[in-house]
Amino acid sequence: MAAFGQALWPLLGFLLFATFTQIPLLQITQSLQDTRFMTALLVGNFVVIPALLGVLVVWLPLPPPVLAGILLVLLMPCTDWFVTFAHLGKGDAARAIAATPLLLLVQMAALPAYLWLLLGSEWLRLTLSPALLSAFLSLMVLPLLLAWFTERAAQKFITIERATRALGWMPVPLLACVVLIIAATQVAQVLALRQLLWQAVLIFVGFLIVAAWLGKALGHLFNLPPTSTRTLVFSFGTRNSFVMLPIALTLPNGWQAAVVIIVCQSLVELLGMVAYLRWVPKRLIPSSGHKKADAYGK
Repeated sequence: MAAFGQALWPLLGFLLFATFTQIPLLQITQSLQDTRFMTALLVGNFVVIPALLGVLVVWLPLPPPVLAGILLVLLMPCTDWFVTFAHLGKGDAARAIAATPLLLLVQMAALPAYLWLLLGSEWLRLTLSPALLSAFLSLMVLPLLLAWFTERAAQKFITIERATRALGWMPVPLLACVVLIIAATQVAQVLALRQLLWQAVLIFVGFLIVAAWLGKALGHLFNLPPTSTRTLVFSFGTRNSFVMLPIALTLPNGWQAAVVIIVCQSLVELLGMVAYLRWVPKRLIPSSGHKKADAYGK
């Protein structure tokens, strides 16, 4: 078990590096060209969803570690497989790709403020430790900087560009390895939380349903075409469990339940995305009767 635990950190670092290399970090200005779509995306992810989670905090008497795990994973929008699912679900992959660098930067800045608002300053004082800061720098900031330099180098060297494309296949198998290691090292936590896990599963399923209807509502409000509206749905429904895992793993003793909750959410989300692929384009947001312009800024 100790060997598994030691392997987890470098595996997470490589997972996040591989994930960040697939985000067009040098093209962040492109995401600002379609103002209506980006406004809807940011409002949904960083205003409406946090507000809904604030209501959840008030009305559901969950243990603080479980609540922390739920908030950590549901507050932050996905920046990796959201693009794949948006494409498969007949969304706008170009807009999804353009949005990812801005989503990543905004969430890294917003997360501390959200946790302070929803869990209180006492929680931040309890969990803000050298281990957390070290994990943030080594597993988030460092991979992000390396990915940025890799993207710049890929523009000049074809070998690096090919290697970067190959890294695009790595996040899913790496995440599977991470989940297996956590399952092996957190067996006691899983058994202790088996009753609460069902509550968490119901919350995550409910979140997927609410996220889908929120995407449809904001798409209508901002007068977006069906492909862009579907992209909103897939962004709101997918969360950034990859990035939140390192933070949860550094929490002090007594808070490790957050790790199990985050892994649980990623599994529920994966099954939910399979359902989204059929439901969203065929039932929730069909194409018939919609002929809106679908170009940037129109």
